Amino acid sequence: MTTESTIATTEQVTYDSDMMSAELDKIQLNKSQTIKGILRLVICSAIGIAAFFVSVPHNGKSEIIFSIIYNAFVNMFGNFAYWILTLIVAGNFVCHIYFKYVKKGTLESPFAKIYDNDTIIHTFLYALGFIYVVLYACHINITGFQGPKIIIGDSTGGSVIPPIVLGVFGIIIVGAIFMPFLLNYGILEIIGAILEPLMRPLFKVPGKAALDAVSSFVSSSSLGVLITNRLWKRNVYTEKEMVAIMTGFSAVSIGFAYMVINTAKLGDHFVKVYAISFVLVFIIEMITVRIPPISKKKDVYYSGHVQTEAERKNDTKFSFSLLPLGINRAVKRAYIAKNVSVEVKNSLKDSLLVLPQVLTMLSAIGVSGLILAEYTPVFKWLGYIFQPLLVLFRIPDVSAIAPSIPVGIAEMFLPVLVMMGSGVTVCVKARAFVVLVSMVQIIFFSETATVMLATKSPIKFWEIVVCFLERTIIAIPLASLVVHILF
Repeated sequence: MTTESTIATTEQVTYDSDMMSAELDKIQLNKSQTIKGILRLVICSAIGIAAFFVSVPHNGKSEIIFSIIYNAFVNMFGNFAYWILTLIVAGNFVCHIYFKYVKKGTLESPFAKIYDNDTIIHTFLYALGFIYVVLYACHINITGFQGPKIIIGDSTGGSVIPPIVLGVFGIIIVGAIFMPFLLNYGILEIIGAILEPLMRPLFKVPGKAALDAVSSFVSSSSLGVLITNRLWKRNVYTEKEMVAIMTGFSAVSIGFAYMVINTAKLGDHFVKVYAISFVLVFIIEMITVRIPPISKKKDVYYSGHVQTEAERKNDTKFSFSLLPLGINRAVKRAYIAKNVSVEVKNSLKDSLLVLPQVLTMLSAIGVSGLILAEYTPVFKWLGYIFQPLLVLFRIPDVSAIAPSIPVGIAEMFLPVLVMMGSGVTVCVKARAFVVLVSMVQIIFFSETATVMLATKSPIKFWEIVVCFLERTIIAIPLASLVVHILF
């Protein structure tokens, strides 16, 4: 192929930045194009890695740069952030009513299409989220206003809206700026090529899924879900792979994990508990990807292309050529990517389109779940279901910790709070057991599950619940074995 035809070929695909690895292998770059690709790969990937994975000293502790930036972004608005949040959820409710009921099917804008698949359940949840946010904003900003404690109390709205909803507000906007550096300029190709032989046989997902897992552990679980959703829409993952990654690798961050472990008075065992939870997450994922509902998901990409057996088996054997292959693909990916300003603009556009639904759903489902946990015996009753299992595996203090097992589906922090607030002195072994189970359940409606639903991921509500139950039932014997040996 001549230089001229090579340039023509690469220029032709410049705007097709979502092409698959096999298509990248067909591209040939000349010397100047290769240099441009290398520079983009190194500079942009370095920015992305620094933002999401590098810790720096901040206010007397070590924090991820991304965490510092998004927290600063949210804190910049002070209490006015609650009015901004109110405006967003109010706008979401109004747009839902307008596009779903008033102008249904008559408009073709991308914004209108967001509400196409909404149901009456969404109408209810959007209204509920709006009510919760308005009441909380008034409670914070209007002197003398006292909303109902069941909604604005520290154990309900106060545990969801300031730390989670506002946090995700910052994560989505700031994350949209930095995600292109991590996803669009080649580093994903290097990680994918190296880890494909490990990830594909064990977890039935591409090696690139390792990035999702790591981003969750070091940054936030909602970021992991958003990255997975973004890569699905770029045809990096199939429907089955996407659901497997979201429900299995979107773990809570190290910082949040420390807070949970410390609340259970296990701070002295942090490294041990966190390391065990890390291992258990991957063991459980190996099992859940092989059983329904995940195993029944389609091997189809977002574009409609059906994944072939050859694509699944591609690059699954360990070889010293994997790193050069990954670097070669990375340089090509970086070269064909759009300019940084365009990629960031597109990323912000995509994120802002889903932002109102995500924040509204988080508010509605998160606060409602905590109300059920705090003011009703629902989770206590559900805890009875797990008591025989706990007795079978000889877990101590069963009556005190049983209600904490199912409550994790509402909020990951709740199991520890329920256990420590039971009024019973719980032994170290039982505390470690509850912490481990809650950390590997992954799915909770105050954040990860709601983000999955709000971003229109190909997973239904009942499937999310089933995945949660499967992970819990598998985690109980594994966690019990570990605590009996190590505690």
